[in-house]
Amino acid sequence: MKKALLTVLIVCTACASPETSGDVAAWEARAQEITIIRDDWGIPHIYGTTDADAVFGMIYAQAEDDFNRIEVNFLNSQGRLAEAEGEGEIWRDLRMKLFIDPVDMQAQYDASPQWLKDLMDAWADGLNYYLHTHPEVTPRVLTHFEPWMALTFSEGSIGGDIERVNLRELEAFYGEPRTAQAALDQPSRQPLTMVASSLNEPDPNEEPRGSNGISVAPENTVNGNALLLINPHTSFFFREELHMVSEEGLDAYGAVTWGQFFVYQGFNENAGWMHTSSGVDNIDEFLETVVERDGTLYYVYGDEERELTTRELTVSYRTATGMAERDFTVYRTHHGPIVREADGRWVSVALMEEPMNALIQSYARTKAQNYDEYIESMRTHTNSSNNTLFADSEGNIAYLHSNFIPVRDVRYDYLQPVDGSDPATDWQGVHTVEETPNSVNPPLGWLQNTNNHPFSAAGPDSPRKEDFPIYVQRSGENARGIHAMRVLEGRTDFTIQSLIDAAFDSYLTGFEDPIQALLRAYDQAAPSDPLKDRMADQIDMLRAWDLRWSAQSIPTSLAMFWGQEIGGGGAIQRATPQQLLQALAAASDKLEADFGTWRIPWGDINRFQRLNGDIVQPFNDDEPSTPVPFASGRWGSLASFGARAYPQTKKWYGTSGNSFVAVVEFGDQVRARAVTAGGLNSDPASPHFNDQTDRYSTGNLRDVYYYRADLEGHIEREYHPGN
Repeated sequence: MKKALLTVLIVCTACASPETSGDVAAWEARAQEITIIRDDWGIPHIYGTTDADAVFGMIYAQAEDDFNRIEVNFLNSQGRLAEAEGEGEIWRDLRMKLFIDPVDMQAQYDASPQWLKDLMDAWADGLNYYLHTHPEVTPRVLTHFEPWMALTFSEGSIGGDIERVNLRELEAFYGEPRTAQAALDQPSRQPLTMVASSLNEPDPNEEPRGSNGISVAPENTVNGNALLLINPHTSFFFREELHMVSEEGLDAYGAVTWGQFFVYQGFNENAGWMHTSSGVDNIDEFLETVVERDGTLYYVYGDEERELTTRELTVSYRTATGMAERDFTVYRTHHGPIVREADGRWVSVALMEEPMNALIQSYARTKAQNYDEYIESMRTHTNSSNNTLFADSEGNIAYLHSNFIPVRDVRYDYLQPVDGSDPATDWQGVHTVEETPNSVNPPLGWLQNTNNHPFSAAGPDSPRKEDFPIYVQRSGENARGIHAMRVLEGRTDFTIQSLIDAAFDSYLTGFEDPIQALLRAYDQAAPSDPLKDRMADQIDMLRAWDLRWSAQSIPTSLAMFWGQEIGGGGAIQRATPQQLLQALAAASDKLEADFGTWRIPWGDINRFQRLNGDIVQPFNDDEPSTPVPFASGRWGSLASFGARAYPQTKKWYGTSGNSFVAVVEFGDQVRARAVTAGGLNSDPASPHFNDQTDRYSTGNLRDVYYYRADLEGHIEREYHPGN
């Protein structure tokens, strides 16, 4: 099952193809047909004759800005991160290898339509040409890129479906063969008992990962044009901002997940798309009854026993003295790979596994010019983890729910593992676009999603929960959703600027009930309670607070520390009055210990800092940082800033939230304003490392130079790849 044999550095044979003089000549010839213009924010605008030319140029430009993030993303997507990071990443790599097989990816590349092959070829060529022209760049592992690799990372959300598989349970099963054997030794058809799901779910007490999207119809705008808010809440520096243009109809601008060749959240001249993480239930666990007969493993399915698919996998990992390997025998049923054991049964997991179609959809939607064309791109049903907010120049707006929802028998609770031996639990295809809880051109003229449920996307015009199977949505409303509806309701005067203002509205809906509960607790406390006098000033300040954040706000500081002390919304609801008051006292003590007084403005605590190009940033109270007035999305701040203190800091530093913000207006010409967290380039020596920080922290979005004429007077550099 495993071996610790130290070896020389293993180079994947599929990745070892050396470049030839013919390759270099072809790259150089193509590069001369591509123009990259860097504007005065460092944002690359790539122009090519064909879409493939644009892909070659845009991935080259990405590599110029942060090759490290490209390599890390594709090490992760291929299950090769341990080759760079060491033994601690073995289980993450094994999880990926259960779903991503290079041989299968090569076969899918061979089966791809020619236009997609051309894009994948150009993608690999652009990266290899970058490495050829930058010999000073030393990849940690990936010294050569193959076209099929693009299929291993075909959907750009921050937390992919595969990451729902629990690593601890995976290690318990494949790391200890006794666990698997113990399940085989159980009686083969024992009664099925209730087993809890082990799929990773968001922690309600952690900073929410997700996004905001808002679409506003022409009748609610001053200029009679549809508006779109694009506001992903990811970890910072997770995506590049760029513009890619070809003479074949490509003209897409927006946020690109490092290493991918399509604009993930963005717009073209006539249409825009914003993805938000979905609460759909579309990943399921199946309890498999596995039996062994004459050394062969079978699983029970109805009245038959099917042979279990068995595969040998090797995970290579870096050690202090070289490379080592660990071998695994892994298993799969028709539902999916086996990922754990529970109550005497092996557990398989089913999720969307169509990388070629996912890549087709991810790219095709960037060229959709209106609602009908966008919907056509969705008929592959491979955008599994996202909802979409859409707007176009024809005046259409839409909320489109998760694009991959398996049809299931509603007699079963798929939030828990179901009996895989019962054929009735199998997926029965996928729901059509029309069968999902979408909202298109609602009468009230606006749509929103903040990772909340679709049943408030259009306020009173929203889809009705009772019209859909329960599995279309696992979660409900959230504080940001309530806030979004309030800033949209009754407004017919939206412009680009007023939608930006709405996106940065400072009200904290999530504190409404908790602060009232705290005030009641104080008012009802006995006069003899020592906290009555001690907390009087703090209570007076919170009683007068308008629940709005600002850099100068002292009650925001107090409320944030109190909320952290009590443990979040659910804990606040369960807390006794005395616990609420004790938490306020503890928060005050913490502020005084860290800053010398509890009367400290929020901006003195809540900071943006970027010191180097590392993926995991260091933070230092003695180094320069910038005050950020907005706050955590868990408290209803639409402009989200997920910050906390670190062992070596007293101040709180943000690492996630508003990572890219754009507001787009679709009229006779498209107009947009945008900002990226910090800056575009990962090199601290670059003028574009931190040049957007002040605009980011104040919500002062800059103009987007979409048309070539817009770039005049704003060109920092114009060149061909390799020059």
